[in-house]
Amino acid sequence: MEARMTSPANPDVITAIQHLYKAIHAGGVDKHLLSLVHLRTSQINGCSPCVFATIQSAKKAGETEERLHHVVAWRETPFYTGEERAALTLTEAATRLQDGAAGVTDEIWDAAADRFSEEQLGAIILEIAMTNFFNRINRTVREQAGKTW
Repeated sequence: MEARMTSPANPDVITAIQHLYKAIHAGGVDKHLLSLVHLRTSQINGCSPCVFATIQSAKKAGETEERLHHVVAWRETPFYTGEERAALTLTEAATRLQDGAAGVTDEIWDAAADRFSEEQLGAIILEIAMTNFFNRINRTVREQAGKTW
């Protein structure tokens, strides 16, 4: 499989994305949790460049191989905190909308809202949305894993 485009974004789009990421990182959510959210979203969507890039950057930021390798089966492992589990549940519900799933139920929302402030929830939701955005672009243009941006 070869990439269909070399650079699908224009400078105005890049600037807008940078502002959105600034807002995400100002939301008071731990960077490791945001990486787990990004990784799980990308796994669900089958976005190999985002999975690759997230693992590389998370390892550089001190995340463990054990936790990164088990995000795909996070429910069956002891490696994640209650906050991370609530965020991953929210991530899956918000990402699997196209699967005909129920989406973010009140139970899922309440579990996340019990652990995060509204500002933090806003950052997590924006991280989920931005990751889905990039996953769809990457899948459409057949972006390849291993590329350094």
